[in-house]
Amino acid sequence: MTIHGKMGIDFEIKAPANKFHDLISCRPHHISNMSAEKIQGVEMHDGDWGKAGSVICWSYTHDGEAKVAKEVIEAIDNEKNSTTFRVIEGDVMKLYKNFVFVVQATSREGGGSIIHLTLEYEKLSEEVTEPYSLLQFVVHLSKDIDLHLMEQAQA
Repeated sequence: MTIHGKMGIDFEIKAPANKFHDLISCRPHHISNMSAEKIQGVEMHDGDWGKAGSVICWSYTHDGEAKVAKEVIEAIDNEKNSTTFRVIEGDVMKLYKNFVFVVQATSREGGGSIIHLTLEYEKLSEEVTEPYSLLQFVVHLSKDIDLHLMEQAQA
């Protein structure tokens, strides 16, 4: 087993790439309105919404447990619709020395988007399992966001 790891997944959503990216990068504090059972809140700790270097704190429920994650927004690339988050404190850091999420939305011909989600991590020990459930958590959260964005577009 390796201590360093990287995993990713691509999946389709119906929402436009720029709308999904704008929400993830600039308005994550709205996500609790779209997926209240998964995300209870997102607070700004330092910086400004939509700015690289800002520090945000997520309150979420994963595997039936209330958890928190403090993250720095490392990069926002509006041309590539990509946002990079580095976890710096919280429950994830009990198992991982480093943990980075990269979320990229690419427009699909004919409408909708492809979301490319990448997790890069360094486990504290070889006994720590791969973060498959966190990957699936973010996929399901993205689907909730997609549903909300599509309902909003039809309103």
